[in-house]
This record gives sequence, structure tokens and C-alpha cells, in this order.
Amino acid sequence: MKIARFGENRIGVVVDQDIVDVTEIVHAQDQHWPPVGTVCLIADFDRLRPALEAAALTGDRVPLMSVRLLTPIPWPSKVIAYPVNYHDHGREMQAHYRATNQGFFLKPPSSLSGPADPVVLPANPGREVHHESELAIVIGRTARDIEAADWRDYVFGYACLLDMVVRGREERVFRKAFDTFCPVGPWIVTGDEVGDPSAVDMRLWVNDELRQSANTRDLVLDIPGMIEMAAAVMTLHPGDIIATGTPAGVGPVVDGDVIRISIDRVGEMVIPVRQGVSGHTPVFDTPYTPDIVKQH
Repeated sequence: MKIARFGENRIGVVVDQDIVDVTEIVHAQDQHWPPVGTVCLIADFDRLRPALEAAALTGDRVPLMSVRLLTPIPWPSKVIAYPVNYHDHGREMQAHYRATNQGFFLKPPSSLSGPADPVVLPANPGREVHHESELAIVIGRTARDIEAADWRDYVFGYACLLDMVVRGREERVFRKAFDTFCPVGPWIVTGDEVGDPSAVDMRLWVNDELRQSANTRDLVLDIPGMIEMAAAVMTLHPGDIIATGTPAGVGPVVDGDVIRISIDRVGEMVIPVRQGVSGHTPVFDTPYTPDIVKQH
């Protein structure tokens, strides 16, 4: 099942090239704040699933092309991200650590945006903003101190994710926290439809240039390990998002570029890049000259 959010905070099930509005089944209100309707759906999915499946079969369909898709979960309790989780990316950045011995960091939920939203570059001349393509894991059940072998019990589904970053040596979260720096979508595909996520192809293009191409089999810390590690430190809640890390090929984007990310059995997002007028901070006034040469 594909769960999407669209229009004015409506929740839908994607069926082929259409979407069926299931907001009333979830008892979510489009004007509700904070917008936690999708989180409620995920937390109560086992009970709601028969009604959602029936709606997908018999409900009124609207063409996907006629609606504006939003980020599926705008209000998770946290977005967890694993740095340097592909060896090739570690080599290209000359990083001497990996996710297995570095742990994770958090991105703020306010950085989330959707498949119809542009990445807005902050007004910090002299600094590059880079793309990082990643698979998003969506947590489906409360988890704490779990075994890696039980990871499937806690996964709701998967989505495409871009982890945008101002390149530099300042605090990682500071450079990755800008609004629109975490596009997620175009929907959540439930785990049963994706099947085994340990060998999924992922690709990213900027305009027509293929920049990143990888398979999740090459992750340093695998998906069970990521869930186990995160749940060892903190309680995971339904709707929490885990970003699995990016492979080699990261690079800059500028105003007018178009980023396309495609993940097999999950979906595709096409995200425009726009130069913004806000976001300036004197922390980035000193130009960043990388002291690394990418290795392949």
C-alpha cells in the first residue's frame, strides 16, 4: 500500500495513477495542528488497514497528476540520519570513520519538505549546497532496546529522501537543518510491498547527469543494525524516519537545477532547486575550501 499526503493536509491511498482520499477513515482533520494525521494512521494501521484496503478498491479516485503531493509525515518526533554509511562515500570524502563507529545525528522535522516543493538554497554566497540521496525507513511501532533480528516488526514502510547539506566543517546538524533540506516522498510504501530492502537500487540525477548509483547491499551498517542502534539510545515512535546514508557521488546544486531521485520498488521524486533570499548566517561568511580530494 502507498500512503500519501496531498492537497490541504489530506491523506490518501495511491492506486495505480490515482489517489483515494482516506482522511475520514483516519479521523484526521485537514486543519488540525500539528499535522499528525499520518502518524496516527501508522500507529493504528493494523486496525485501519481493512478499511483502507476497501477504500482503495471502491473509493472515488482522483488522478495523481491533478493533486499536489506533500511530504508524507510532516510531524515525526525525529528524523535520524546515519553519516558515512557507504564505504565509497567514505573514500570520496576521505572520512576515517563509518556509521558503525560514529553513530547517528538528528535532522529537525522543520527541514522536511515534499515532492512538489523546491529545495531552497540559503543566502550564503561562497558555500556549496550538496545533494545526498538516501532511503528513508519509516518506523511503525514503538521500539526500545530491540534485537536487530526483530527489525521487521518495527518497520512500517519506506520512501525516497534527500539529505541536503551546506558543505563545510561546522556542526553537521547546523549545516543540514535549513528548511527544505530534507525532501521525503513521494509517498510511503508499506514494507510488505517493498519486500527485502537489503538489495534495492537507488539513483540520483542532477538535470540529466547521473551522479549517484548504489544498492543498499553496500551499506556499512545495515537496516537491522541501524534500527537496533537507534533504539538502544532512545525510544522510537510510529512515524519516526531513519535516513540510511548516502553513497558516493555527492555534489553541488545551484539555482535552476532539477534533482531526480529514484529508488526501486519505492518511487521517484523530481525536485527543483531555487535560490532563496533568507538563511544567511555569519557562520558561513568564511568561504569553505575543501582540504580533501575526492577518491574513487
